[in-house]
Amino acid sequence: MFKPKTKLTWDWPVEEGHYLLANPLSPVALVVILAKDYDKIPKETEDLVRCGVEKGAAISGTLQTANIGIEKIILNLISNPNIRWLVLTGKPQGHRPEDALRALFKNGVDERNFIKGTKAPTAILKNIPIECVERFRKQLSLVDLVGLTQNELVEKAMWGCFQEKETTIEIGDKTFKLYDLGTYPESPIIRKITDKLRGEKSIEKT
Repeated sequence: MFKPKTKLTWDWPVEEGHYLLANPLSPVALVVILAKDYDKIPKETEDLVRCGVEKGAAISGTLQTANIGIEKIILNLISNPNIRWLVLTGKPQGHRPEDALRALFKNGVDERNFIKGTKAPTAILKNIPIECVERFRKQLSLVDLVGLTQNELVEKAMWGCFQEKETTIEIGDKTFKLYDLGTYPESPIIRKITDKLRGEKSIEKT
């Protein structure tokens, strides 16, 4: 059965970052944990990011911090309702952004905008409103491949996200049920981190 998609008529992604772009109608985004400075990106990380767009991700990039890095991911993904899966891979690093992202999906944030239940010391999302965080948690589901950095495993997970019917995918000791869910049924939220400086409200596209 054909899953309806939303044609983007606005500039996307809304936030700059270290990523590559492919098909904005794709149901999946790839995030690779970066344990080095951006001027010292390992070849393995570059290969994973490139694998993401070559295998059909809407956006494929890196994550280094558990605060503004996650905020940018949230804003870029909730502004594209076609993206329903976030595949997370790479090796854990000192700031523990991978743990923060896992905890965000599971627990959300507290009244001070700290991500609940994470060991990441800097996991606070202070530049975006709670409605953006909750929209992210509703629209996206996490495919956690942290520690599994082989390209073929990432390709397998992404393949599952494109399937018409729910498909059981086994990767390492993990099992996922994946398929293309179609576009998220609510209007995209178009917002930038700098909106807080200007006191602007988010814009919902209809």
